[in-house]
Amino acid sequence: MGGAGSVFAEAVAWTVGGLLLVVAVTGLSRRVGWSAPLVLVAVGVGASFLPFTPQVRLEPDVVLVGVLPALLFAAALQTSYLEVRARGDSILALSVGLVLFSVVVIGVVSYWLLGAVTSGMTLAVGLAFGAILAPTDAVSVSALAGSGRVPRRLASLLEGEGLLNDATALVSLNTAIAAILDPGAGFANVFVNFARAVIGGVAVGIVVAWLIVRVRRRLRAPVLDTTISLATPYVAYLPASSPFIGGSGFLAVVLTGIWLGYRAPSFQSAESRIAERINWRTVSFLLENGVFLLIGLQLKSIVVLAAGSHIGFLQGVLVIAGIYLAMVLARFVWVFAATVLYRFGPEALRERRWDWRTAVAISFAGVRGVVTLAAVFLLPAARTPDVGFLQLAAFTIVVLSLLQGLGVGPLVRALRLPLPNPEQDRMQIRTLVAEAQAAAITRLDEEVSEEDPADLVSSLRRSAEYRVLIGTTDEQGLLSQPDAYSRLRLLMLDSERTAVLEAQREGRYEVSVVEAVLGDFDSIEMSLKRSYRRDVSKPVRQPLRLPRLRSRR
Repeated sequence: MGGAGSVFAEAVAWTVGGLLLVVAVTGLSRRVGWSAPLVLVAVGVGASFLPFTPQVRLEPDVVLVGVLPALLFAAALQTSYLEVRARGDSILALSVGLVLFSVVVIGVVSYWLLGAVTSGMTLAVGLAFGAILAPTDAVSVSALAGSGRVPRRLASLLEGEGLLNDATALVSLNTAIAAILDPGAGFANVFVNFARAVIGGVAVGIVVAWLIVRVRRRLRAPVLDTTISLATPYVAYLPASSPFIGGSGFLAVVLTGIWLGYRAPSFQSAESRIAERINWRTVSFLLENGVFLLIGLQLKSIVVLAAGSHIGFLQGVLVIAGIYLAMVLARFVWVFAATVLYRFGPEALRERRWDWRTAVAISFAGVRGVVTLAAVFLLPAARTPDVGFLQLAAFTIVVLSLLQGLGVGPLVRALRLPLPNPEQDRMQIRTLVAEAQAAAITRLDEEVSEEDPADLVSSLRRSAEYRVLIGTTDEQGLLSQPDAYSRLRLLMLDSERTAVLEAQREGRYEVSVVEAVLGDFDSIEMSLKRSYRRDVSKPVRQPLRLPRLRSRR
């Protein structure tokens, strides 16, 4: 009993030490302007060769089941449903078409190169390795796109691709592994399994999102609401990926997260939304940065296994270089072919075309990461020749792609692509707040009663008419009549939020602008509710009814 307890205590100590190391390294990297993922990988590599560091092997289930659903869900909550809907064809071209094209190109090249230096290599193994390298990493892409160093349209395309391509790649990998284990499997089985994964993932995502909205609509305590939120990615993933359904758990998680993020104002209180944002930011920070540290820590075990390979050093370098080149070129070829289609194809596509400079930036931003490192351990060792070398090749390619990602910012500047303009955002915020103020004044006129003091109503009207910065209000009414002020101000705020959401659905403002305004509304609402003491005859806030969507073109 004591031995088991000491082992557990040691594991806890190493985990806490790792978390503290992640915080320290990430904070220092941001302070000096370095890439935190790369620095964490480097620190992990160095630590893996220290004599007192335990050997780390990244179990695929730990990442694919334990970590990735939470990371994808956190990213999906911040992804605009309207952006995905408006640019769905472009995102699908990257997250499905590009992944399948990359699987074939990388798979054939891997089969050809590896077959020349090792025996027993099959096309199924090559395609499996192609599926491992095909998806870009949602975590790395989000860090890149969210840094403000890339145009917003490029950021939305990369984030949408990073969210959805994992499902395509892992379904392709499972299909290839089935072919490795059973070479006689026909094409019909491959197609059926792929269709089942997509249909099952979409169906479970829709059902789980519908159920979660109805459950959370009845919760009033932010702690309970946030607890349900933290469990949601696994509630979506586990049923979808079960053998009974056979769907893509990652697709179910992403669809659930995007829909819940869009519907949040209709079923969550301001306190719950603020608590959820803070908690998921913390979870994402720890998981995504901790994973990069783990990637580095497992290098030693990968090198030990690769040392038994029959592939020589020079041969290995040439093979890895050839596969990496094929991976990069496949992305360039597909993106530029799609660019030609969007620029010279049907009118519906030409309306949403991007220029050649954007095509270059999209092509260059193919960063790989934790999914590749976890998926390579899914290869059946008994049926995969030189599996240790393939694991080392995957690790090397991930590091090379992270280094390539450092060049996206300079490339964007060299191409003179338009970056987000903070002053333009501030002007949009002021305009959007002005629209919300007009709705607030209308609501005030409808809700005011004879019992409400005239000076209080006048104060609220002046506050709405002349407020310039979000959250700056005339506090005279609050000090004199706190209950009446809070009641009327909360009703006005409800109309303000409704007006902002309507503007968002019409696509007249940037997503970041809408999120900034809604975030400030949540802060104001929470502070007002704390001062609200008197029961009112009408509910302070009714769930919003979201009208039919109109796509932004």
